[in-house]
Amino acid sequence: MIWNSWVTEIKAVKPGKQFIDEQRSGPYKFWHHLHQFESTDNGTLLKDLVNYSLPFGILGNVAHSLYVKNKLQKIFNFRRQILLEKFG
Repeated sequence: MIWNSWVTEIKAVKPGKQFIDEQRSGPYKFWHHLHQFESTDNGTLLKDLVNYSLPFGILGNVAHSLYVKNKLQKIFNFRRQILLEKFG
């Protein structure tokens, strides 16, 4: 199945500390993403903890190895670069 959109829902929020988003529809069998914000002497540190699984069993595992893992790394690297450009 090809997804044209990805819908996540914010499930829990601790203002100034963290929030969790979970996939409601999209490419993953399961997606749970914890965003944590930690104050440091130099500003705010953003930490991500992502748990996910792909559909399609062994084919999903192959897709993960060949494509998904690298794609997710590029997405998070892009976000990191934008945050550095905007906030230093």
